[in-house]
Amino acid sequence: MGTVKLTTENFDEIAQGEGIVLVDFWAAWCAPCRRFAPVYEQSAERHSDIVFAKVDTEAEDELAQRFGISSIPTIMAIRDGVIVFAEPGALPEPVLENVIEQVRGLDMDDVRRRLGSEATEPGSEA
Repeated sequence: MGTVKLTTENFDEIAQGEGIVLVDFWAAWCAPCRRFAPVYEQSAERHSDIVFAKVDTEAEDELAQRFGISSIPTIMAIRDGVIVFAEPGALPEPVLENVIEQVRGLDMDDVRRRLGSEATEPGSEA
């Protein structure tokens, strides 16, 4: 399937849908980003049921700021509109595959319940 280019205009529409969206925050000048790109593309070919998306942090500075991206590449996993994983660094292929399997295995009702209880606990940050 390949990857989808995310912009401030289409990010919410794509990320808030049902299913899994993986987002690679990158920049053309970033050597680790360029080395990670083939791993990400190969994973996209293997997992046609997942949306693999890329955010060029140079062109989409607003998105990078919105999500507090301070190091690239950063990989973010969103499932059913909920950010369930975000980590800076170029992930080796086995680690990326493990992240995908972990995200697939999440009980989203439990995730939402936990997020709801954290948001209502005194002293917690929402």
